[in-house]
This record gives sequence, C-alpha cells and structure tokens, in this order.
Amino acid sequence: MTLSVSLLPGGSASHGSSSAAEPITLGVMGGGQLGRMFVHAAQSMGYFTAVLDPDAQSPAGCVSHRHIQTDYTDPEGLKQLAACSSAITTEFENVPAPALLELAKLRPVAPGAQAVAIAQDRVAEKAHFVKCGVPCAPYAVIESADQLELALLKNLLPGILKTARMGYDGKGQVRVKDAAALRAAWQELNQVTCVLEQMLPLNLECSVIVARGRDGQMVNFPVQRNLHREGILAVTEVYAGHLPEALQQQAVAAARAIAEGVNYVGVLCVEFFVLQDGSMVVNEMAPRPHNSGHYTLDACDQSQFDLQVRTLAGLPLTQPRQHSAAIMLNLLGDIWFDDKNVMRLPNWAAVLALPGTHLHLYGKTQARKARKMGHLNVTGMSAKEVREVALKAASMLAIEAF
Repeated sequence: MTLSVSLLPGGSASHGSSSAAEPITLGVMGGGQLGRMFVHAAQSMGYFTAVLDPDAQSPAGCVSHRHIQTDYTDPEGLKQLAACSSAITTEFENVPAPALLELAKLRPVAPGAQAVAIAQDRVAEKAHFVKCGVPCAPYAVIESADQLELALLKNLLPGILKTARMGYDGKGQVRVKDAAALRAAWQELNQVTCVLEQMLPLNLECSVIVARGRDGQMVNFPVQRNLHREGILAVTEVYAGHLPEALQQQAVAAARAIAEGVNYVGVLCVEFFVLQDGSMVVNEMAPRPHNSGHYTLDACDQSQFDLQVRTLAGLPLTQPRQHSAAIMLNLLGDIWFDDKNVMRLPNWAAVLALPGTHLHLYGKTQARKARKMGHLNVTGMSAKEVREVALKAASMLAIEAF
C-alpha cells in the first residue's frame, strides 16, 4: 500500500466505518526508547501516536496517546493498531516481519517487511550487501556440521561466529581462534544457523544514517565515528576532521546503495569497519533510527526521529544540517551502581553544570547493568571543546575515557 497524499501535520483522518474525523495518528511497533523519541518527534509536529508493545511500562507506551498492550503477532492487537493509525513504522528490527506484512495489507508501513526481514537474518543481509556491490568481511554460512568443516578450509580464522538471527549488542557472538574453538562455539550456540566472519585488522568503526522517502528522495546525516565496548555502542563523535573526507564519501555512497537496493522507505543506519590499511567493509544495517544518531537531537536542525516522521507521513525531506560539534555518551545501567555494587542515582546536577550538556533519559524505572537507560549529548563550537566537556562528564559518571 502506498500513500496517495502526504499526511499533513494538524490534518484529520477517518478509518473504517467511523464518520467522525480524528487527528492523524502515526503508529509504531515497539515501545522502547527509540519508539519514545519517535513519539515525541511526531507529537511535536501535531500528530497523535499509537504504540503496540506487550510491556505495560514501555518507554514509548507511557508517552503515547494510545498504548495497545499485546504481543507483536497478536491478530487483534494488529487490527487495533491498523484501525487507529494512518501509517505505521517500527522501532526495532526484531519485530516479526510477518506482522508487518499483515499491517501492510491495511495501512502504509515503513520500513517494509522485506527490508526488516533482511536485517533480521545475517545470511540474507550479507547477500544483500554483495548484491549492492558493498564489500563485507570474508565469511561463510554454517547450517550443518558439514558446512562447519568446509568453513575451516576457507582460512577465516581467527574469526567471529555470529548467530544468523536475534543477535544484537554483542549477543549471539563468539570469538574463535582455531578449529576446536569454532566447533565448541557452534555447540554453545545450539547449532543454529550462523555466519563465521574473518577477523580483520580494525582501525575504527563508523556509521551512516540515511532517510529515504516513498518517492525515492534520500538525505543523510554526517558520518558518525563510533566506539563500542563489549558489543555495545559507548561513544559517538561527529565534528569536522573526525574522519577523512574520502572515507566519509565512500560510507555515504555505500549506505545509499544499500537503501536503494531494497527500495527502502524510512530511516536506515548502516555500520562500517574501517581497516588499518584504510579500506572499509560494511558490518550490518539497522532498519530504524540508531544509537549513533542520538546526537542529532541536539546538534542538527533535524533529528533522525524528525526524518522518521517525515518518511512515514510522506512529507518532503530536506538535507539535515549539523550546527554544533557533538559527542554522545551512551548511559548504561552500570553507572547507577557504585564500586561496591550499591545502587545510587548518578550526579546529574554536576554533569548538567557543564556547558553544552543535554541529558536524555528513557523513562525506564529499573536500572540494570548493560541496560540502555539514556544518553548524554555534549555540543559545542569545536571538537576540542566538546571532547574536554565529554571527558569531564565521563569521569563524573565513572564511564571509561575514550
């Protein structure tokens, strides 16, 4: 289903047999922090919102006009979401693709089920990258014991064994250095379909966020330089000179090709590895806004969530402009615990006394280690300024320096 007209902010719509016109509602599958920030962006533009998520205390559900508390595959819940929404998006890639297919029979859905399904399966994702002409690390698919033995002949060790499905934030991944370790790791991962990737000499990591409309119009944010710790994004830096210009152009071109290759609609993040020899390989794609784009909330004239609203509602896309140097610190639940493992509240007052700090907490009521609780954006006129402030904030919060 396609939008015949734009869903203009402040307009009205009626669905089904209802004769009364109501404000336009944008729906979102998933109630996490990304959904929460989408809801805020949509509401700031005059839209009503509806969230489908099984958690009664979901961050997005708690701030939305409507919260449909059902499982993502519940037929009645999907029917309710479609009935009240003029268009529907998703806030995390593990929303079941079949549910998106069902919704698409009734309402425009962006991104589409095909793109989400590709991102949910590393085998399909790698094949998509190859089809789009974007290089990735050498790899082998392992679905059986025989394929595992064949993979050992491809000189991919040392490598990383990754489950084909349901892997994120370092989950479902095991580093393996030899044949014995590979066999043991596959057993540890319950012999599910996996991808074995060769470990390459890594210099740095970066990502690109693009937004593509139904008309094929596409815009992008600046390339983000990222630092991960234990598979979870820790720091994002975006300012003049943080990456070579030629590398940035290559990353943007690759991300755009990946979006075009699946006729993508919505906000898409593509992550890359930059190797020690200066070459670049794609790591993975996320069919949604991304942690590495959170700096856009305070450093750009449009955020990634503003563009998610625009792509969903069929509104014009304009190239976003970054007006401030920025560093984003991911705030995990670990910083709610002192060195004796006693829970306490971080000293937000001290952090917010630093110039250019912007605190974003996600409304989660329980802090747990490795749980994403919020992020801190630091903005300023120069890279030197934001690095100095970000390092002070990191020290105050007991976050490892970068």
